[in-house]
Amino acid sequence: MRLTRLVLTAVFCLAATVACFAADLNVGTFKLNEAKSKLAAGTPKINTIVYTQEGDQYKCVIDGVDASGNPTHNEWIGKFDGKDYPVTGDPHADMREIKKVDDHHYKGSNKKDGKTVLTTAVVYSPDGKTRTLTVNATDSNGKKVSSTYVFDRQ
Repeated sequence: MRLTRLVLTAVFCLAATVACFAADLNVGTFKLNEAKSKLAAGTPKINTIVYTQEGDQYKCVIDGVDASGNPTHNEWIGKFDGKDYPVTGDPHADMREIKKVDDHHYKGSNKKDGKTVLTTAVVYSPDGKTRTLTVNATDSNGKKVSSTYVFDRQ
């Protein structure tokens, strides 16, 4: 009886551990950590990113403020397969593609009328509690700018 209980406890703990590590790091709510972020002057600020899974696709909702302080909101539904999927609510982009590099790294881009307007790289910390988004773009003066957003999982 005691051995059976010990074996069942060990199996349960192992299953729980596997389930935790198998959880998708993308799914969840992420809030901007302004103290750790480095935003280029005039760059929009992303306050929150929320990812949910819908079947074999993901829904991404991004809320923030533009360079003038006006609220922004855009949504994307797609897969991490490197193919373009429509973006709604973003005046600077109509398509977004994201490609999974590995469980902790993703690369992507936003496009407008077929032209790439920015590229992104996402890195999750080993524990999945921090999401770092690096955005490379060209500003309205033709100057290349880069911003690093650090988000904490909520």
